[in-house]
Amino acid sequence: MSIVGLIRGKGASGFGYNSTAEEVTEGLDLKGKTYLVTGANSGLGLETTRVLASRGARILAAARTAEKAREATARFGDVRPLECELSSLASVRACVDTVKREGVSLDGIICNAGIMALPRLQTTHGLELQFFTNHIGHFILVTGLLDTLTASGRVVMLSSDLHKSAPDVGIEFDNLSGAKGYNPWKAYGQSKLANLLFARALARRLKGTGKTANALHPGVIVTNLSRSIPAVARGAMSIISPLVLKSVGQGAATQCYVATNQTLGGVSGEYFADCNVARSSPISYDTDLAERLWVESERIVAGLN
Repeated sequence: MSIVGLIRGKGASGFGYNSTAEEVTEGLDLKGKTYLVTGANSGLGLETTRVLASRGARILAAARTAEKAREATARFGDVRPLECELSSLASVRACVDTVKREGVSLDGIICNAGIMALPRLQTTHGLELQFFTNHIGHFILVTGLLDTLTASGRVVMLSSDLHKSAPDVGIEFDNLSGAKGYNPWKAYGQSKLANLLFARALARRLKGTGKTANALHPGVIVTNLSRSIPAVARGAMSIISPLVLKSVGQGAATQCYVATNQTLGGVSGEYFADCNVARSSPISYDTDLAERLWVESERIVAGLN
């Protein structure tokens, strides 16, 4: 148990900082349920895939290549590997088409994949790479698959408490390419704020349908997501991790909880941390900002080819 976990304890849900994905799904029978998980080949996505499959769920395991997903999840039961390179419009659209063509009904879409703090500006489709990969790629995927959700289907967006490091205006609509200035952590924070705003805007659109959308902070974990961080910093993180950082099992707990817990059937538009509803930054509750982001995302997607 970490020092942080000892201090925080458990919340109203009965789970907390130290809870693991196995613990929050203990006793669940997910036979007949199907979940799509992005980034399913490593880190939190792999653990989420493993645990949900062990409870009987069928998993559509999406990764940058179907081969990566297949190799990582081969021992996990009913898993369908899929290619979904979120920085590639063609790849995301092909993933959507495959799911629809196969007639799959989804009980949940767990948007787990992402990239973090790229040290230098990189772009794709004319946009800063973190914004496109973390937000636009998932926006295309989720909006493309909304009609495949079951009547009680859930969209689970991995945000981060680092959404609080976004620019003061929240989303720099006049600098989505990064050409007017780039800071790795502000860009990452902006993309994570976008994930949160997207979940809340989607929740408003799903109101009254029985379908839900929520966002979450998984905690701080050393996974492949940190591969862009300088080696010295990664080394320091690995040294202190037993004391203050979550394990992968603990990091995957909140997304497994939000995706499957039976008490959350009517809960939508919330932000979770440590398997409990949590407060996010003031700007993340800005409805006008969320709506502007939705409209701008639609405009961006419509202009892609």
